[in-house]
Amino acid sequence: MWENARYFQEGLKALGFDIGKTQTPITPVMLGDAALAQAFSRRLFEEGIFVQAIGYPTVPRGAARLRVMLSAVHTKDDLDFALEKFAKIRRELMGAHRL
Repeated sequence: MWENARYFQEGLKALGFDIGKTQTPITPVMLGDAALAQAFSRRLFEEGIFVQAIGYPTVPRGAARLRVMLSAVHTKDDLDFALEKFAKIRRELMGAHRL
């Protein structure tokens, strides 16, 4: 599981996502805006990936994020698929904006 988490987290960072200072396999993707986090979560689901959006009051206002939970059964192909979808949806929803 840790190997999957490291691989996925490095992939997200390479795509320009802010993953905060996580020290667990649960990976936050910091988006800030709650509406953006909800839209991103919805689009990921449409692409076959379940990732929860987390917003206020669970986290402070302006600190909305996606909560990615990996497991040991995810394959490298699964992780690459997810990273491709994160990149695609980022382009759709945010253009070239860097997080």
